[in-house]
Amino acid sequence: MPQPPFRPTGRPRPGGARPALARPALTRLLAAALLLGAAAASLGAQGAGAVPRDDDPARSPGATFWVDPDSPAARQATAWRSAGRAADARLIERIAGRPQAVWLHSPGPGPAVRTATEAAAAAGHTPVLVAYFIPHRDCGAYSGGGAADAAAYRRWIDELAAGIGDRAAYVVLEPDAVAQKIAGCAKADADERYGLLAYAVDRIKARPHTKVYLDAGNSGWIPDENRLLDPLRRSGIAKADGFALNVSNYRTNAESSAYGHRLAGALGGAKHFVVDSSRNGNGPYTGGDEPWCNPPGRALGTPPTTATGDAALDAYLWIKRPGESDGTCRGGPPAGQWWPEYALGLASRAKA
Repeated sequence: MPQPPFRPTGRPRPGGARPALARPALTRLLAAALLLGAAAASLGAQGAGAVPRDDDPARSPGATFWVDPDSPAARQATAWRSAGRAADARLIERIAGRPQAVWLHSPGPGPAVRTATEAAAAAGHTPVLVAYFIPHRDCGAYSGGGAADAAAYRRWIDELAAGIGDRAAYVVLEPDAVAQKIAGCAKADADERYGLLAYAVDRIKARPHTKVYLDAGNSGWIPDENRLLDPLRRSGIAKADGFALNVSNYRTNAESSAYGHRLAGALGGAKHFVVDSSRNGNGPYTGGDEPWCNPPGRALGTPPTTATGDAALDAYLWIKRPGESDGTCRGGPPAGQWWPEYALGLASRAKA
Protein backbone atom coordinates (compact mmCIF):
# COMPACT_ATOMS: atom_id res chain seq x y z
CA MET A 1 0.00 0.00 0.00
CA PRO A 2 1.65 3.27 -1.08
CA GLN A 3 2.47 5.66 1.70
CA PRO A 4 1.03 9.18 1.90
CA PRO A 5 3.13 11.94 0.33
CA PHE A 6 4.50 13.32 3.59
CA ARG A 7 4.51 10.25 5.79
CA PRO A 8 6.14 10.70 9.21
CA THR A 9 8.99 8.23 9.31
CA GLY A 10 9.74 7.48 12.92
CA ARG A 11 13.37 8.58 12.78
CA PRO A 12 15.23 9.86 15.82
CA ARG A 13 14.21 13.37 16.83
CA PRO A 14 16.44 16.07 18.31
CA GLY A 15 15.84 15.98 22.03
CA GLY A 16 14.08 12.64 21.70
CA ALA A 17 16.25 9.59 21.52
CA ARG A 18 19.64 9.60 23.23
CA PRO A 19 22.24 11.16 20.89
CA ALA A 20 24.27 8.36 19.42
CA LEU A 21 26.96 7.16 21.85
CA ALA A 22 26.73 10.29 23.99
CA ARG A 23 26.81 8.54 27.37
CA PRO A 24 29.70 6.14 27.64
CA ALA A 25 33.23 7.34 28.00
CA LEU A 26 35.43 6.27 25.14
CA THR A 27 37.60 4.07 27.33
CA ARG A 28 34.61 2.18 28.68
CA LEU A 29 33.17 1.82 25.22
CA LEU A 30 36.41 0.53 23.72
CA ALA A 31 36.74 -2.09 26.44
CA ALA A 32 33.14 -3.23 26.08
CA ALA A 33 33.40 -3.35 22.32
CA LEU A 34 36.47 -5.58 22.57
CA LEU A 35 34.62 -7.95 24.89
CA LEU A 36 31.66 -8.08 22.55
CA GLY A 37 33.83 -8.63 19.51
CA ALA A 38 34.18 -12.36 19.91
CA ALA A 39 30.48 -12.81 20.55
CA ALA A 40 29.53 -10.74 17.55
CA ALA A 41 31.94 -12.62 15.33
CA SER A 42 30.42 -15.94 16.36
CA LEU A 43 26.97 -14.95 15.16
CA GLY A 44 27.86 -15.89 11.58
CA ALA A 45 24.92 -15.97 9.22
CA GLN A 46 22.62 -15.52 12.18
CA GLY A 47 24.41 -12.36 13.32
CA ALA A 48 27.16 -10.00 12.28
CA GLY A 49 28.30 -10.77 8.77
CA ALA A 50 31.78 -10.66 7.34
CA VAL A 51 32.38 -7.84 4.92
CA PRO A 52 34.08 -8.61 1.59
CA ARG A 53 37.47 -7.08 0.85
CA ASP A 54 40.38 -6.04 -1.20
CA ASP A 55 42.80 -4.33 1.17
CA ASP A 56 40.05 -2.28 2.74
CA PRO A 57 39.00 -2.75 6.40
CA ALA A 58 35.41 -2.09 5.29
CA ARG A 59 35.70 -5.12 2.98
CA SER A 60 37.75 -7.46 5.14
CA PRO A 61 36.54 -11.07 5.43
CA GLY A 62 37.71 -10.99 9.03
CA ALA A 63 35.69 -7.91 9.92
CA THR A 64 32.18 -7.90 11.35
CA PHE A 65 29.66 -5.15 11.75
CA TRP A 66 30.05 -3.41 15.09
CA VAL A 67 27.72 -3.99 18.05
CA ASP A 68 27.07 -0.98 20.28
CA PRO A 69 27.57 -2.27 23.85
CA ASP A 70 25.57 0.62 25.32
CA SER A 71 22.48 0.48 23.12
CA PRO A 72 19.04 0.91 24.71
CA ALA A 73 18.46 -2.80 24.14
CA ALA A 74 21.67 -3.70 25.97
CA ARG A 75 20.73 -1.52 28.92
CA GLN A 76 17.21 -2.98 28.95
CA ALA A 77 18.51 -6.53 29.02
CA THR A 78 20.76 -5.67 31.97
CA ALA A 79 17.91 -3.98 33.83
CA TRP A 80 15.47 -6.84 33.31
CA ARG A 81 18.01 -9.44 34.31
CA SER A 82 18.69 -7.49 37.52
CA ALA A 83 14.94 -7.31 38.14
CA GLY A 84 14.55 -11.07 37.82
CA ARG A 85 13.02 -10.99 34.32
CA ALA A 86 15.56 -13.42 32.90
CA ALA A 87 13.32 -14.74 30.10
CA ASP A 88 12.53 -11.24 28.87
CA ALA A 89 16.20 -10.29 29.11
CA ARG A 90 17.13 -13.25 26.91
CA LEU A 91 14.59 -12.13 24.31
CA ILE A 92 15.88 -8.54 24.29
CA GLU A 93 19.39 -9.89 23.84
CA ARG A 94 18.23 -10.96 20.37
CA ILE A 95 18.35 -7.22 19.66
CA ALA A 96 21.21 -6.17 21.94
CA GLY A 97 23.61 -8.73 20.50
CA ARG A 98 23.13 -7.65 16.89
CA PRO A 99 24.89 -4.84 15.01
CA GLN A 100 22.65 -1.80 14.57
CA ALA A 101 23.23 1.53 12.88
CA VAL A 102 24.34 4.65 14.71
CA TRP A 103 22.01 7.51 13.73
CA LEU A 104 23.64 10.93 13.40
CA HIS A 105 20.82 13.44 13.58
CA SER A 106 22.03 16.34 15.71
CA PRO A 107 24.46 19.24 15.32
CA GLY A 108 28.14 18.47 15.79
CA PRO A 109 28.38 14.82 14.65
CA GLY A 110 32.17 14.62 14.93
CA PRO A 111 32.53 13.26 18.49
CA ALA A 112 29.86 10.57 18.00
CA VAL A 113 31.40 9.50 14.69
CA ARG A 114 34.89 9.29 16.17
CA THR A 115 33.65 7.35 19.19
CA ALA A 116 31.85 4.77 17.06
CA THR A 117 34.54 4.35 14.43
CA GLU A 118 37.37 4.19 16.97
CA ALA A 119 35.55 1.62 19.10
CA ALA A 120 34.73 -0.46 16.05
CA ALA A 121 38.28 -0.26 14.73
CA ALA A 122 39.69 -1.33 18.10
CA ALA A 123 37.48 -4.43 17.93
CA GLY A 124 38.32 -5.10 14.27
CA HIS A 125 34.75 -4.34 13.25
CA THR A 126 32.95 -1.97 10.87
CA PRO A 127 30.23 0.44 12.10
CA VAL A 128 27.10 1.34 10.17
CA LEU A 129 26.35 5.08 10.33
CA VAL A 130 23.23 6.93 9.22
CA ALA A 131 23.55 10.57 8.14
CA TYR A 132 20.18 12.16 8.89
CA PHE A 133 20.43 15.95 8.99
CA ILE A 134 19.27 17.22 5.58
CA PRO A 135 17.39 20.57 5.68
CA HIS A 136 13.60 20.08 5.92
CA ARG A 137 14.15 16.55 7.16
CA ASP A 138 11.03 14.38 7.04
CA CYS A 139 9.27 17.35 5.42
CA GLY A 140 8.66 18.71 8.93
CA ALA A 141 6.68 15.67 10.16
CA TYR A 142 7.34 13.53 13.26
CA SER A 143 11.09 13.47 12.67
CA GLY A 144 11.34 17.03 11.39
CA GLY A 145 14.50 19.03 11.89
CA GLY A 146 17.89 18.93 10.25
CA ALA A 147 20.32 21.64 9.24
CA ALA A 148 19.15 25.24 9.14
CA ASP A 149 20.32 25.76 5.57
CA ALA A 150 22.54 24.39 2.83
CA ALA A 151 25.72 25.93 4.18
CA ALA A 152 25.12 24.46 7.63
CA TYR A 153 24.54 21.04 6.08
CA ARG A 154 27.78 21.14 4.13
CA ARG A 155 29.67 22.01 7.33
CA TRP A 156 27.91 19.14 9.09
CA ILE A 157 28.89 16.68 6.36
CA ASP A 158 32.48 17.94 6.45
CA GLU A 159 32.60 17.29 10.19
CA LEU A 160 31.08 13.82 9.77
CA ALA A 161 33.63 12.89 7.08
CA ALA A 162 36.50 14.20 9.20
CA GLY A 163 35.24 12.12 12.13
CA ILE A 164 35.46 8.95 10.07
CA GLY A 165 39.04 9.70 9.08
CA ASP A 166 40.78 6.67 7.63
CA ARG A 167 38.67 4.16 9.58
CA ALA A 168 36.16 1.80 7.97
CA ALA A 169 32.44 2.58 7.89
CA TYR A 170 29.24 1.88 6.00
CA VAL A 171 27.25 5.12 5.64
CA VAL A 172 23.54 5.20 4.78
CA LEU A 173 22.82 8.66 3.48
CA GLU A 174 19.68 10.60 4.40
CA PRO A 175 16.72 8.22 4.73
CA ASP A 176 13.67 9.46 2.79
CA ALA A 177 15.39 12.52 1.34
CA VAL A 178 15.03 11.43 -2.29
CA ALA A 179 11.76 9.49 -2.13
CA GLN A 180 10.00 12.11 -0.04
CA LYS A 181 10.88 14.83 -2.51
CA ILE A 182 9.57 12.69 -5.36
CA ALA A 183 6.37 12.13 -3.37
CA GLY A 184 5.77 15.87 -3.26
CA CYS A 185 7.47 17.53 -0.28
CA ALA A 186 7.13 21.21 -1.25
CA LYS A 187 9.30 22.43 1.63
CA ALA A 188 12.48 21.08 0.04
CA ASP A 189 13.87 22.60 -3.16
CA ALA A 190 14.82 19.77 -5.52
CA ASP A 191 18.00 21.35 -6.88
CA GLU A 192 19.25 22.20 -3.42
CA ARG A 193 18.39 18.82 -1.90
CA TYR A 194 19.89 16.72 -4.66
CA GLY A 195 22.94 18.97 -4.79
CA LEU A 196 23.49 18.55 -1.05
CA LEU A 197 23.21 14.78 -1.33
CA ALA A 198 25.77 14.79 -4.14
CA TYR A 199 28.06 16.90 -1.97
CA ALA A 200 27.66 14.43 0.89
CA VAL A 201 28.44 11.44 -1.33
CA ASP A 202 31.55 13.15 -2.67
CA ARG A 203 32.88 14.16 0.75
CA ILE A 204 32.21 10.84 2.48
CA LYS A 205 33.53 8.74 -0.41
CA ALA A 206 36.75 10.75 -0.20
CA ARG A 207 37.45 8.82 3.01
CA PRO A 208 39.62 5.82 2.07
CA HIS A 209 37.58 3.04 3.69
CA THR A 210 33.92 4.04 3.47
CA LYS A 211 31.02 2.51 1.60
CA VAL A 212 28.15 4.94 0.89
CA TYR A 213 24.55 4.02 0.10
CA LEU A 214 22.01 6.67 -0.92
CA ASP A 215 18.58 5.98 0.51
CA ALA A 216 16.02 5.10 -2.18
CA GLY A 217 12.86 4.58 -0.10
CA ASN A 218 11.02 1.28 -0.44
CA SER A 219 9.05 -0.70 -2.97
CA GLY A 220 5.69 0.27 -1.50
CA TRP A 221 6.37 4.00 -1.51
CA ILE A 222 7.64 4.65 -5.05
CA PRO A 223 6.43 1.49 -6.86
CA ASP A 224 7.69 2.70 -10.23
CA GLU A 225 11.45 2.61 -9.74
CA ASN A 226 11.99 4.68 -12.89
CA ARG A 227 10.81 7.75 -10.98
CA LEU A 228 13.96 7.46 -8.85
CA LEU A 229 16.45 7.50 -11.70
CA ASP A 230 16.94 11.21 -12.36
CA PRO A 231 16.78 12.21 -8.67
CA LEU A 232 19.35 9.57 -7.73
CA ARG A 233 21.65 10.60 -10.54
CA ARG A 234 21.40 14.25 -9.49
CA SER A 235 22.10 13.10 -5.91
CA GLY A 236 25.45 11.54 -6.75
CA ILE A 237 24.62 7.86 -7.17
CA ALA A 238 27.41 7.57 -9.76
CA LYS A 239 30.04 8.06 -7.02
CA ALA A 240 28.19 6.09 -4.33
CA ASP A 241 28.60 2.37 -3.79
CA GLY A 242 24.87 1.98 -4.26
CA PHE A 243 21.52 2.60 -2.60
CA ALA A 244 19.64 1.55 0.54
CA LEU A 245 16.10 0.12 0.59
CA ASN A 246 13.38 -0.42 3.20
CA VAL A 247 14.93 1.82 5.87
CA SER A 248 12.59 1.83 8.90
CA ASN A 249 10.01 -0.12 6.91
CA TYR A 250 8.66 -3.66 6.80
CA ARG A 251 8.79 -4.82 3.18
CA THR A 252 10.05 -8.39 2.82
CA ASN A 253 13.54 -9.30 1.71
CA ALA A 254 12.18 -10.90 -1.45
CA GLU A 255 10.18 -7.82 -2.40
CA SER A 256 13.05 -5.46 -1.62
CA SER A 257 15.54 -7.59 -3.52
CA ALA A 258 13.38 -7.73 -6.63
CA TYR A 259 12.87 -3.97 -6.47
CA GLY A 260 16.58 -3.42 -5.91
CA HIS A 261 17.49 -5.44 -8.98
CA ARG A 262 15.02 -3.50 -11.12
CA LEU A 263 16.37 -0.19 -9.87
CA ALA A 264 19.99 -1.25 -10.27
CA GLY A 265 19.28 -2.42 -13.80
CA ALA A 266 17.58 0.85 -14.67
CA LEU A 267 20.64 2.70 -13.36
CA GLY A 268 22.88 0.75 -15.70
CA GLY A 269 23.49 -2.41 -13.71
CA ALA A 270 26.65 -1.37 -11.89
CA LYS A 271 25.20 -0.29 -8.55
CA HIS A 272 24.73 -2.54 -5.54
CA PHE A 273 22.27 -2.12 -2.67
CA VAL A 274 21.62 -2.91 0.99
CA VAL A 275 18.31 -3.80 2.63
CA ASP A 276 17.09 -2.88 6.12
CA SER A 277 15.89 -6.21 7.53
CA SER A 278 15.57 -5.07 11.13
CA ARG A 279 11.80 -5.49 11.50
CA ASN A 280 10.54 -7.24 8.37
CA GLY A 281 10.35 -10.78 9.73
CA ASN A 282 6.58 -10.87 9.31
CA GLY A 283 6.44 -8.53 6.34
CA PRO A 284 4.34 -5.34 6.05
CA TYR A 285 1.20 -4.68 8.06
CA THR A 286 -2.03 -4.75 6.07
CA GLY A 287 -4.64 -4.37 8.78
CA GLY A 288 -5.24 -0.63 8.99
CA ASP A 289 -4.09 2.94 8.53
CA GLU A 290 -0.49 4.10 8.92
CA PRO A 291 1.00 0.66 8.26
CA TRP A 292 4.49 2.11 8.65
CA CYS A 293 3.93 3.40 12.20
CA ASN A 294 4.48 0.91 15.05
CA PRO A 295 2.37 -1.78 13.34
CA PRO A 296 1.32 -4.69 15.54
CA GLY A 297 2.48 -8.24 15.08
CA ARG A 298 5.83 -7.46 13.44
CA ALA A 299 9.03 -9.42 14.04
CA LEU A 300 12.78 -9.08 13.82
CA GLY A 301 14.11 -9.96 10.38
CA THR A 302 17.32 -11.42 8.97
CA PRO A 303 20.26 -10.54 11.23
CA PRO A 304 22.93 -8.29 9.69
CA THR A 305 25.15 -10.16 7.28
CA THR A 306 26.90 -9.86 3.96
CA ALA A 307 26.21 -13.53 3.25
CA THR A 308 23.21 -12.65 1.11
CA GLY A 309 23.72 -15.13 -1.71
CA ASP A 310 23.20 -12.25 -4.15
CA ALA A 311 26.14 -10.51 -5.81
CA ALA A 312 24.26 -7.20 -6.09
CA LEU A 313 22.89 -7.25 -2.53
CA ASP A 314 25.84 -6.19 -0.40
CA ALA A 315 24.25 -6.73 3.02
CA TYR A 316 21.19 -7.09 5.15
CA LEU A 317 21.54 -4.40 7.83
CA TRP A 318 19.61 -3.35 10.91
CA ILE A 319 19.44 0.31 9.98
CA LYS A 320 16.36 1.13 12.03
CA ARG A 321 17.17 0.18 15.61
CA PRO A 322 14.52 -2.39 16.61
CA GLY A 323 12.48 -1.27 19.59
CA GLU A 324 12.77 2.46 18.88
CA SER A 325 9.39 4.01 18.16
CA ASP A 326 8.15 5.13 14.74
CA GLY A 327 6.17 7.95 16.33
CA THR A 328 3.29 8.73 18.65
CA CYS A 329 0.87 6.26 17.09
CA ARG A 330 -0.62 3.06 18.49
CA GLY A 331 0.45 4.10 21.98
CA GLY A 332 4.09 4.66 21.12
CA PRO A 333 6.46 7.29 22.53
CA PRO A 334 7.92 10.02 20.28
CA ALA A 335 9.83 8.94 17.21
CA GLY A 336 13.21 7.41 17.94
CA GLN A 337 12.59 6.77 21.64
CA TRP A 338 13.12 3.30 23.08
CA TRP A 339 9.89 1.37 23.64
CA PRO A 340 10.65 -1.83 25.60
CA GLU A 341 7.23 -3.42 25.17
CA TYR A 342 7.36 -3.09 21.40
CA ALA A 343 10.93 -4.36 21.36
CA LEU A 344 9.89 -7.41 23.36
CA GLY A 345 7.15 -8.17 20.84
CA LEU A 346 9.56 -7.91 17.90
CA ALA A 347 12.02 -10.22 19.62
CA SER A 348 9.45 -12.76 20.80
CA ARG A 349 8.09 -13.21 17.28
CA ALA A 350 11.52 -13.52 15.64
CA LYS A 351 12.13 -16.76 13.79
CA ALA A 352 14.92 -18.84 15.27
